[in-house]
Amino acid sequence: MSEVNSFVFDLTLVLSSSAVSGFIANRLHQPVLLGYLACGLAIGPFGLGLINNLEDIQSLAAIGVAFLLFALGVEFSLAELKRVKDIALKGSLLQIGFTIIFVAIFSGILGWTKTPIEGIFLGAILSLSSTAVVLKTLTEKGEVNTIHGQIMLAILIAQDLALGLMLAILPALNQPENITIALLGAVLKAVLFFTGAFVAGYWVIPPLMKTVAQTENSELFVLTTIALCLGVALITASLGLSIEMGAFVAGLIIAEIDYSAQALAKVIPLRDTFASLFFASIGMLIDPDILWDNSGVILGLVAIIMLGKACIVFPIIWRFGYSFKTAIVTALSLNQIGEFSFVLAIVGRELGFISQEKYLLLIGTTAITLVVTPIGMKFAPEIADKIATLPGIAHYLRTRQQDKDIYVPETICDHVVVAGYGRVGQVIVNVLRDRNYEVLVIENSEAATKHLRQAQIPYIFGDADAELVLEKAYLDRAKALAIALPDPASTRILLQHALNVSPNIDIVARSHTDSEIDLLTQMGAKEVVQPEFEAALEMGRQILTTLGEAEPMVNFVLQAIRRDRYLSVRSEQSKGTKNK
Repeated sequence: MSEVNSFVFDLTLVLSSSAVSGFIANRLHQPVLLGYLACGLAIGPFGLGLINNLEDIQSLAAIGVAFLLFALGVEFSLAELKRVKDIALKGSLLQIGFTIIFVAIFSGILGWTKTPIEGIFLGAILSLSSTAVVLKTLTEKGEVNTIHGQIMLAILIAQDLALGLMLAILPALNQPENITIALLGAVLKAVLFFTGAFVAGYWVIPPLMKTVAQTENSELFVLTTIALCLGVALITASLGLSIEMGAFVAGLIIAEIDYSAQALAKVIPLRDTFASLFFASIGMLIDPDILWDNSGVILGLVAIIMLGKACIVFPIIWRFGYSFKTAIVTALSLNQIGEFSFVLAIVGRELGFISQEKYLLLIGTTAITLVVTPIGMKFAPEIADKIATLPGIAHYLRTRQQDKDIYVPETICDHVVVAGYGRVGQVIVNVLRDRNYEVLVIENSEAATKHLRQAQIPYIFGDADAELVLEKAYLDRAKALAIALPDPASTRILLQHALNVSPNIDIVARSHTDSEIDLLTQMGAKEVVQPEFEAALEMGRQILTTLGEAEPMVNFVLQAIRRDRYLSVRSEQSKGTKNK
């Protein structure tokens, strides 16, 4: 078989196997990326040995990571980033620093490393978490825009930037006198890159994309978008920074122009295709023989590392003013070893900081943490709730909540409780206040509560789905509850808790998917609103009005759709999907 045909065979095999394994994982109600990892293990060199050219697959996998971060950059709101800028800058620095210090100390005490330099190197490897796995899991769960999702992504992006500094400093560890020069060089490269990105984002990229868009040629637009994404990623790679950082910055640049939605729509199919290659390539690195022969050691390392990183992340998030549940969920989501730790491990092996045996153990440990992460993220909210109910912790949280700045008048009555003060929640609050309704907001973002204080809007800081928080909301005296949370799981938990406290309260909930409409209704919500359907109905109103339809008739049609909870729209949508 020729070299070209061999590569095409490998690529086809990985994609088709990923599709099958992803389908199986989905049917088992597991994240599809677990299927991709299992696929890589099965067909890789340590499994059935069906892949002949692992390096080419890994090169394409790097493109998948670039597209993942590019799409994130396009969707990422700089306004949202400002909400978590402190945790991104200070929190990530503390997390990386403490991880390196603790690992260096304890690995030396336990005899895992022979010199402090080896301990620092090992700490650098363990300090990184997986942007690709966490981002993919957040996307599948619809939690990218939640407060804990924003915190995770802010820290992960900061870690990606730190990777460039680590790669610059590591070679100089054997020659301490060169560390200062290496650090200054890495900082200079980063400054030059971001300066260039800023200039290009304002004066080069916008007119370029406008010129391409004016051709009305879809192919040219797609090619230009891909070239921009990979081109900027290549520049960061050549500067010693991470590919992820370059792709993310390219996405941020595109996000600021008028054609961002079109660019995102074109990239998403490529992102999903190449991302499957990335996760499959991670699975190919897992050697079952090494896992089996060292199962006890590896499982012990996995437990120590994931528990240790969670213990480092949790107090940092909590000390920055975020709620107990947010801190727990974030800690249990960032406690794996990142995929770019492989890059550091390879460099360390070449420099003699790590032996071949320890390198293989590290590869196996890292792979298992990546496999476990989606499962841990799935159950993290439930784990946080269970921990919060433990007697000692529950008493402490209750005391702390009383000491927390809660702006709720004790005489509040006949009010409307609004859970969530994001973009949707803010609109709801403004509408209610304009009609002179008393409002009480529940929000777990410190930045949002500052705005509420300034606007003199009654609020409670904390997770709306936590029973300790709901106790302060006087639900038994409230007129209604509006649930505008971006997290589907929290929405369901809050709905259940609210009805337990006040069974007769009217609840209007936000649905994130079609299937949730019926579920939330059955759980007791008086009305369930699906934002996408509401946007479509409003567009339908405008179109019918433009076509000359009478206003009463238009309102009658739309209200009929709402009364049956979008059932007619959903059924038509389902038919259209089947016909395709």
